[in-house]
Amino acid sequence: MSRVLLVSRNAKKLKELRRILDEAGVAGIEIVGLDDVPEYAEAPETGATFEENALAKARGGAAATGLPCVADDSGIEVDALNGMPGVLSARWSGIHGDDGANNRLLLAQLGDVPDERRGARFVSACALVVPGVRETVVRGEWPGAINRAPVGEGGFGYDPLFVPDGGRITAAQLTPAEKDAVSHRGRALTLLLPELAALAGADYRA
Repeated sequence: MSRVLLVSRNAKKLKELRRILDEAGVAGIEIVGLDDVPEYAEAPETGATFEENALAKARGGAAATGLPCVADDSGIEVDALNGMPGVLSARWSGIHGDDGANNRLLLAQLGDVPDERRGARFVSACALVVPGVRETVVRGEWPGAINRAPVGEGGFGYDPLFVPDGGRITAAQLTPAEKDAVSHRGRALTLLLPELAALAGADYRA
């Protein structure tokens, strides 16, 4: 059994990666999180892009633990805000991880923006660092629009505000499996499946 560290303490992200591996039939990998390894000084998220931040986090985890590491940096880009919040998504309101405050601020900033100009996309960059072997960075995007009020109890972050293209409900109203199949992080993690399968000595074909 190969241990792979997901550089996160977010239980929902851990479950998401485990589900994606299970549904793809990739066995032989134990996904662990930061709470499962000795504490170390984590890399600050100071990159200008999602890719830079994801790679820095994965490199830091690999250097500290010696384990293959997966890290993601994700957020939302809003057309009417010239692509912001972007890499600042988790701390848009000034308080890191306060989903309610972030959502309220975003809605306030878009208060006068008409429906046809509320386009947005979720973006996830995922990095896999295998110490001394290779580094891989992939990107997934999920296009949609910002709703006028939060709806739904599932997911996290900006999910209650985000209506995917072609849909009528928010990301927070999707089941976990439905979200995995189409989300930005699900798309990015799926691109890493061949690399993860290789770690377990498995043969994966999409």
